[in-house]
Amino acid sequence: MGRYILRRFGFMLISLWVIVTVSFILMNAVPGGPFTSVKLTPLVEKQLERKYGLDKPRWQQYITLLKNLLRFDLGLSIRERGRSVNDIIKYTFPTSAVLGLEALTFAVTLGLALGIIAALYRGKGLDYAAIIIAVIGVSIPNFVVASILQYVFGYKLNLLPIARWESFKHTILPAFALGLGTLASMTRMMRSSMLEVLSQDFIRTAKAKGLTSAQIIWRHGVRNAILPIVTILGPLTAAITTGTLVIERMFGIPGLGKYFVESIYNRDYPMIMGTTVFYSAILLFMTFLVDIAYGLVDPRIRIARGKGD
Repeated sequence: MGRYILRRFGFMLISLWVIVTVSFILMNAVPGGPFTSVKLTPLVEKQLERKYGLDKPRWQQYITLLKNLLRFDLGLSIRERGRSVNDIIKYTFPTSAVLGLEALTFAVTLGLALGIIAALYRGKGLDYAAIIIAVIGVSIPNFVVASILQYVFGYKLNLLPIARWESFKHTILPAFALGLGTLASMTRMMRSSMLEVLSQDFIRTAKAKGLTSAQIIWRHGVRNAILPIVTILGPLTAAITTGTLVIERMFGIPGLGKYFVESIYNRDYPMIMGTTVFYSAILLFMTFLVDIAYGLVDPRIRIARGKGD
């Protein structure tokens, strides 16, 4: 198991290097530059290019980028004058992470519960209700959900704040809007997985042994049905906690999503590379953790890996 973990960690580092390399190539392949849309004299433009190292050959810029990444230095933002990419991530990512974790907790908890209930009451009212919630969550974009929530609970009923980021009450509406789509996906996946598990022979064997319904559902049903959920939980956590431009804009949340999107439009090379590396590192690390967690959830996987090592 130890050798497997080390091998997976090595693959993670190689994958991160490939992402950095491809992103650097694509970023520099796009015509224009960070100063193309700004009216500058040739002398000032050359001075700015020298300041940010853009006057050097591409291969030198690439080597410098790798050296800086090894020191965890993401460089200075071109558009956010006087601010480093590290500082921007430091002050904005926690906000996006709090919102994302709250949305994820809500979506996973309720989604798993609805999926289990729908599977246990297949073809009955609770099953149809869960399916309707799942269809609505998948079909309606989160910005539409956000608008409805703001209008109903913020404007009409005046129960929750419409925007800003000041207290827990300010997080409820954006977390619900952000997590509804994930909740729908969790519900559908858990329902399908649970139905498949409940039809297996070992469930009938457990019933023949005289186990109670609760023991069969939780010890044999849920534990096996939750494996597909664990598979997507890592990438999903990385995606939902690193910020979303639309929800953050609509609710006035000072998160990281805004800087990631705007850096592409502004050709802010350090910000593009910094946020790309940051997002990729989180995604790869979460996938790595999920892969390790597989062995904890299902002993059969742990045994198989032990034989492979």
